[in-house]
Amino acid sequence: MSTKKSAESSTSASSSKVEVRIGISDSPRELTIDLSNSADEIEATVARALNEGSHVSFTDERGRRLIVPAAKVGFIEVSARSERKVGFGTN
Repeated sequence: MSTKKSAESSTSASSSKVEVRIGISDSPRELTIDLSNSADEIEATVARALNEGSHVSFTDERGRRLIVPAAKVGFIEVSARSERKVGFGTN
């Protein structure tokens, strides 16, 4: 029974995760990272970094660290993480 509750809590926690895409100036590629922070927390972190002229720094779910100089940030898009569909008959 406790296993079922822990599985349910991890499912509800995964629904609050967001995907962040960062466009870097002078680079054709975008960086994508999945975070468990709220969109408001991410926006505050980015705004603080841009105002200070320092760097934008995030740590993803797996402990990987992403650091981008604030001067190189082209755009940041924050959206709800979408589930990946697999197979031919998915809608």
